[in-house]
Amino acid sequence: MAETKREIERKYEVTGAPAEHFRLPDLHKVPGVSAIIDKGVVELDAVYYDTEDQRLAADQITLRRRTGGDDAGWHLKLPVAISEGVRDEVRAPLSDGVPRALAGLVRSRVREAELRPVVRLLSSRDVSHLTGADGSLLAEVSVDAVRAERLGAERAAAWTEIEVELADGGDPEFLGKVEKRLRKAGVERSASHSKLARALDETGVTRARGSRQESAEQPVTAGDHVLAHLRAQRDALVELDPAVRRDLPDSVHQMRVATRRMRGAFKTYKKVLDEDVTAPVGEELKWLAGELGIDRDREVLTERLTGRIDALPRTLLLGPVRGRLRIWAVSRRLGSRRHTVAVLDGKRYLALLESLDALLAAPPLKAAAGRPAADVLKKAALKDHARLAARIEHALALEPGADRDLAMHEARKSAKRARYAGEAAVPALGRSAKEFAKRMKGVQSLLGDHQDSVVAREALRDLAVQAHAAGESAFTWGLLYGQEQTAAADRERELPEVWAGAAEPGL
Repeated sequence: MAETKREIERKYEVTGAPAEHFRLPDLHKVPGVSAIIDKGVVELDAVYYDTEDQRLAADQITLRRRTGGDDAGWHLKLPVAISEGVRDEVRAPLSDGVPRALAGLVRSRVREAELRPVVRLLSSRDVSHLTGADGSLLAEVSVDAVRAERLGAERAAAWTEIEVELADGGDPEFLGKVEKRLRKAGVERSASHSKLARALDETGVTRARGSRQESAEQPVTAGDHVLAHLRAQRDALVELDPAVRRDLPDSVHQMRVATRRMRGAFKTYKKVLDEDVTAPVGEELKWLAGELGIDRDREVLTERLTGRIDALPRTLLLGPVRGRLRIWAVSRRLGSRRHTVAVLDGKRYLALLESLDALLAAPPLKAAAGRPAADVLKKAALKDHARLAARIEHALALEPGADRDLAMHEARKSAKRARYAGEAAVPALGRSAKEFAKRMKGVQSLLGDHQDSVVAREALRDLAVQAHAAGESAFTWGLLYGQEQTAAADRERELPEVWAGAAEPGL
């Protein structure tokens, strides 16, 4: 079973003196420190794993098997805010091979490549605890004498560094106070974000850039801007994969958004990218968004119904309403979570990631790709806006009912696509595109709330049927159904006014 710990630490260079002669600067003067407790020296032996082309290192991820100390086991460190020394460390017990739980968390990077030992680090760690006046731990400070061995090559390096790790729940500002004291003693922040990064550098091994890392050149043409937008979404997809597997808040939603942005871009920029090449990839993105939707839709619906119940007076909650909803939600959640992880473990998903990499490595550019970005992106956004206008006009012309519900749902899709087109155009068009996207988002939100009410009514009917079959009162479920009907009618009345504020593109 894997467990996660949020790690906040800073590393510092030790130069000008051999490890055995180095002495940690006096930290008693750091504000808040009452005592420094010597915890002794521990010997650590860590073997780091990566692919042959170092895909994990390229994304500042480390995977190691370490013995020694009080946290022996497998450790996977995922970046959260590298510049601030913040990473999530996912741990698993010692085993001979990479634990399945950790292998899954790096699968979007590793794909079918083999994880193998690349570096061994032997560290003699001299540990001290900084404690406050009440004896509580503020931070752990260690002086590490490190020897790095490049496995499979006769190369080694040695250095000494200081690590300062904030205690769980500690104030990150405390690390700044420690750093100020260290700097006064001539100690500087390390240039490497991890021991592995330094080991790869100091053993003279060329580190891979990673298949997803691109040039930092500023986009100029329409093709440049579209490809930059697509790369950002592809990267988001890959980076969100482990968050979805860990069931982090909003991760499924954000991953689904990335798939939709890419698919929308393929459709919006047909003049830039050859549709014959992008269409098959777009269909696979549609498939993935649909699979992710099983989990995301469950999450949104449960939150909506819970909010409705919370807002009701207790006198209107007849029967075990909360218990019925909880049973309904948990049963759906367990199934959807298993399904989502199974999708991410499947070959079809990995093939999609490979297809995206291949497409971006050799993009099927058309003539418009070489034209000025502002002209091409503006025209594409206006075309999406016109499609939205036609769908809203059609929906408003229908009588309330199932046909109008469906038409408003289709309009919502168009609003989302127009919004994405506006957001993608911001680097080229600036403020006008940003305002355009904002207006499209407003229309999308109203239409989205309407669609949520349609889905909620279907769920409430099912819950009422289940309650009735179990001999429970269905009164509350019927009451909530009526509220959702009213909410839908309100959105339909509001749509003309909201659309009036977005009918002019303003680009």
